[in-house]
Amino acid sequence: MEPVIGLAVGRGTGPELAAVFERVLNGIADTYSVGIDLARSERLYHSYSSLKAGAGVERIRELTRQDADHYAEFCRTRAALGVPAVFRTAINAQSLYLVRQSLRAVKVDVIGPPETSLLLVRDEAQGFYTGDNAHGPDSLVRTMAFSREITEQIIAFAVRRARQEWPDGGAERIIMAYKFHLLDGALDAWVAESAARHGVEIDLFQPDTVNRNLIEYGLRPRTMIIAGNEWADIMHVVLLDRFGSERQENRCTENVYLHPDAAGLVEYQTVHGSADDLAGKDTVNPVATVRAAAVIAERHAGCAGAVRMVEWGLGILGRKGVATPDLGGRHSTTAVVEALLDALEPVALAES
Repeated sequence: MEPVIGLAVGRGTGPELAAVFERVLNGIADTYSVGIDLARSERLYHSYSSLKAGAGVERIRELTRQDADHYAEFCRTRAALGVPAVFRTAINAQSLYLVRQSLRAVKVDVIGPPETSLLLVRDEAQGFYTGDNAHGPDSLVRTMAFSREITEQIIAFAVRRARQEWPDGGAERIIMAYKFHLLDGALDAWVAESAARHGVEIDLFQPDTVNRNLIEYGLRPRTMIIAGNEWADIMHVVLLDRFGSERQENRCTENVYLHPDAAGLVEYQTVHGSADDLAGKDTVNPVATVRAAAVIAERHAGCAGAVRMVEWGLGILGRKGVATPDLGGRHSTTAVVEALLDALEPVALAES
């Protein structure tokens, strides 16, 4: 049976990048002589820009909830059918975080070389980025919640993931970056209980303390940071700049759902947003989407070595100066993808 991969598309440059994803995934599949089916969501989800176009607050809230409900059900259905992965282009953040809250999502990113790498696990299931808004005549009140159960789920997942990343011992240091002083000591107690349960040491720090220590002492080998999304979202580009070697716009990342309704489903996304200003111009940077296709092909469709093959191809493009304008090039999105696909076949033959 051919593997099935989900595809969900947002507005802005979403349709263009979905076409890139499908083309590159099929190109990799052809190289490996395998078949991959796509299960595409029938809804085109809103970006923030498309929501604002001609809509007032109440209409934005209605469309936001409709998108969230639809996408959450799409994920639940895919998971129930055994679909292992979904690729999603950018959609409106509030819709996205309603889904992440209900399905208990964590975002996972590995930054830096293996010998000194940072495993960043972002808590997307609780905190300021979750919750809901209550509107008054001249006010907006945003509410959110933290729970012992979700905190335990996130820590348990992070410890398992660290042991997958470093099979010979797991993380050497685990740090949690949360504004825990606002939570009356509850988070401190939950973290201590969970650390004891899993037989690990966890240092719970304020975000500014984590920043200061990273600046002063650098990155210790095999560090894992479990972070509230407020800090992680802001710091991601800084961590990439300081400890990685790649621009944020070129990266893909994964979201893992911990709720039983979507257990086993991994969602891949580009790190960049919907880039509505580039829609229809054939100039959006396809690199992050290309990398997502490679990761999905390798991890979920039996194409061992696909990531290395695609990185080899991207290296060829880089040396030839084939790039979109945001990377200093003069090429269209289509031209970059075509050049990459042309580079894959000889690489595949050499690597097989």
